[in-house]
Parts: sequence; C-alpha cells; structure tokens
Amino acid sequence: MFPFLSRIVMALGLAFLPDLAHAELDAATALEVLKRNDCTKCHSIQKSKNGPSYAKVAQKYKGDAQAEAKLFKHLTSTPKVKLADGTEEDHKKTDFDNNDHLKEFIRWILSL
Repeated sequence: MFPFLSRIVMALGLAFLPDLAHAELDAATALEVLKRNDCTKCHSIQKSKNGPSYAKVAQKYKGDAQAEAKLFKHLTSTPKVKLADGTEEDHKKTDFDNNDHLKEFIRWILSL
C-alpha cells in the first residue's frame, strides 16, 4: 500500500508544482506523459510495438555518457525513425512544460 500512496503523492506534487526542476518522476506520472504525447501508440515499457520498448531503449544506452543528450535531441526534434515493419516516419516532438521535466522523463526511461 505504501508504494501506491507514494506514487499518488509524487504525482500530485508534480501536478501542483509544475516548475519544480528536480522532482523525481514516478511511473504513474511517466505513463500519463506517454499517453498525453501519444507515445503508447508505438512504444510500451516492456514490449516492443512499432517502436522499441523503453526497456530496450534503456538497454541500448546503458553505459553511454551521452544517452541523456541523445534522447533529449531525439524527443525535441523530428528525426526519421524506422518502424518495426521497415517503414520510416518522422518521430513526433514531445510536449513538456519545460526542459527539466523532459530531462527527468529521459532519466526515468534510462532507469528501466
């Protein structure tokens, strides 16, 4: 029960303090961001869809000192990405309130 309550408290904290630069992003809040940005259309946490799972992304960048910078650029531009079926399309930009929240989201992905 305690982990569930801590997630709720963290989610409420992020909702009511949007300018908080270094709030730890929890799974519930991260999932809300994923849905809001339509990321779940091509990605999930553990299972690959048209795009790689976030766990696979974390594995790909494990030990890469530039991982955060690379993912930040990927999520703030519209690079061409290759889908599982071999087709390519422009990756959608994410809509975060500020760059600090996006960086926390990237750290969450890399922590998987």
